Amino acid sequence: MYHRFNESKYPSTNIQMDIFIKHMNIIKTSKFSFYNPKDFENEFEESKMNKKILLTIDDAFESFYNEAWPYLKKNQIPFILFVSTEPIGRSGYMTWDQIKEIENTKFAAIGHHSHSHEYLIDKTHEEFINDINTASKIFKKNLGYIPTIFSYPFGEYSKLMKDYISKNFNLAFGQHSGVIDVNKEKFELPRFPINEKYGELKRFKSIINYSPLEYKVLRPEEKKLNKANNPPIFEVEFFEQQKNIRNINCFSNEGEKWDKSKIKIIKNKLSIDFREPFKPRRGRINCSLNENGNWRWFGTQFTVRPN
Repeated sequence: MYHRFNESKYPSTNIQMDIFIKHMNIIKTSKFSFYNPKDFENEFEESKMNKKILLTIDDAFESFYNEAWPYLKKNQIPFILFVSTEPIGRSGYMTWDQIKEIENTKFAAIGHHSHSHEYLIDKTHEEFINDINTASKIFKKNLGYIPTIFSYPFGEYSKLMKDYISKNFNLAFGQHSGVIDVNKEKFELPRFPINEKYGELKRFKSIINYSPLEYKVLRPEEKKLNKANNPPIFEVEFFEQQKNIRNINCFSNEGEKWDKSKIKIIKNKLSIDFREPFKPRRGRINCSLNENGNWRWFGTQFTVRPN
């Protein structure tokens, strides 16, 4: 997941183009190819995905169009551009003509990223639905259709939000790290965020070679936390054929401090005894398993409300 390009004053969402090109060259010289968004959507539905790399760009910033788009266009590299409709045409954002230019290619797709790009999890459910429907009408007017893939702003969602999205889209992405497999919940798909801090080449080479740490069920389904359910009762049920479960390590950031999680494993179920509640605004858990040098990984993100 990328956002801005060559905008150094926004390091948490920016990547320098020279580093981005090196990322693309790492993929080109790897054993993996790029995933065309249309193939990704179809193959996920048919449960026959192959290991490929899917690029996603959030927010349709002008710097993407000016800096990264010429390179991606020249090299025909597939990607999804997730668009929030309200800021389109404003200073710093792409225009509808630019979005249509990208949409008219065979290798790129436009995704739905809400209308306002606000913290929708803080809104009432009616306000959330209105925001999504407003964007859908604008997409219909400008593109002639409503995108079928959704990306939650800030990667935040509640069960109510996810349930609504699941009835109106085919797939949805969060912002928690992880590798997608056909067993993952298709309305909370993971992505590895890439920016100036987390775009270092050694890390990038590692994550494109990660494999999914597959599981049968992850609880709780509710990813919105408040005083009543923070810390959550967290449990992951793995498939019985998963080997080396006791070698899994998890790290979590409760209390705003990343540390090794206190895990308990009984048969094929893993639970975490959190040290303390998560602090607002986000709680994260990352779990990994090293199988003879092959790293398996999944992550989870909670949105933490102050009350």
